[in-house]
Amino acid sequence: MIAVEGVEKSYEGRRVLGPLSLEIPTGLRLAVVGPSGCGKSTLLRVVLGLVKPDRGRVVIAGEVMSDANKLAVRRRIGYVVQDGGLFPHLTAERNVTLVARHLGWDEARMRQRVGELAAMTGIDERALTRWPLQLSGGQRQRIGVMRALFLDPDVVLMDEPLGALDPITRRKLQAELSTLFRSLKKTVMLVTHDVPEAAFLAEEAVVMRAGNVVQRGSIGAMARAPADEFVRDLLAPGTP
Repeated sequence: MIAVEGVEKSYEGRRVLGPLSLEIPTGLRLAVVGPSGCGKSTLLRVVLGLVKPDRGRVVIAGEVMSDANKLAVRRRIGYVVQDGGLFPHLTAERNVTLVARHLGWDEARMRQRVGELAAMTGIDERALTRWPLQLSGGQRQRIGVMRALFLDPDVVLMDEPLGALDPITRRKLQAELSTLFRSLKKTVMLVTHDVPEAAFLAEEAVVMRAGNVVQRGSIGAMARAPADEFVRDLLAPGTP
């Protein structure tokens, strides 16, 4: 479903990514872990087409992403960021339906999809009439997930989606997202610095260091047989 082929990216002469290649099969939930500044979020933005690589290419479901088609390819990708990433001047419902309205969906179709996703994510439909600042952190994150899933994308990308939440809300949402993604069988790419969260939400993980992938596998297997001391130290604290 996702292929990153020989991708490199530099800023002001400093390489922050690559050369990096990565494949994610259809339906796999993959976590990307590593310390701050290792290139995790840059990799995610390259996959989404928000950042253009200096070299290499990204292929989504067999289609090579280019300047000409990246908007169309993006509509096959749901994107969830920390705290939901909602527009403050739009109600929750308007945030959720923003792209569908742009694409010309009729009101009945949008209402049906909003109802389906509200039930799926545990959102009280009354919350959909509120502004983002009137919502709790957990509600904003659920609205962000609804928006990401609205067009029924093939791929869901998540960039530190639960990082701004308190521990109790975070644990509850982890359980809900795990159940949701298992049932939907989406291809998920999750960027997180939280190793236990990666182990809980993903089937596999890749460890990044200095813009490159240094090991891939299950969190437990990598912790038991790390590629090097860096991986061992990163995965040891709190690893299930």
